[in-house]
Amino acid sequence: MSSAESDVVGSGFDIEQGLQQLIAKGYQFVHPTDGAGEVQAVVGVRVHDNVVDVVRLNAEDDVEASRLPGSEQNIFAPASTLWRARGEASQVLDEVLALPDRHPATVAPANGCWVPGRGGRSKWLAAR
Repeated sequence: MSSAESDVVGSGFDIEQGLQQLIAKGYQFVHPTDGAGEVQAVVGVRVHDNVVDVVRLNAEDDVEASRLPGSEQNIFAPASTLWRARGEASQVLDEVLALPDRHPATVAPANGCWVPGRGGRSKWLAAR
């Protein structure tokens, strides 16, 4: 185990519990894979009000999250963000869970977003 892994594991932060809290807030998860079927990341997306929240866990010490305008066309390479964080799972998931549900930005409501699918194809995830 690397020192970064032992820091995260030793911090008492439970990533599984953090993910369950995200699911309770309405996040839906996909698991993009490479050509051999190996999971490359765990990606959570939540579309609400006029924003899209995205959390991507590449590893315990490599997590990035962002809040995007609902009009954003590509959630994995956004042209603009309203908020962004990157770092260890404990830090980033805490920040995501602390975000207010409403964002003061006045942008068009989201109708959905694109998420990666199997074989490098994307899939439209419709907003509720």
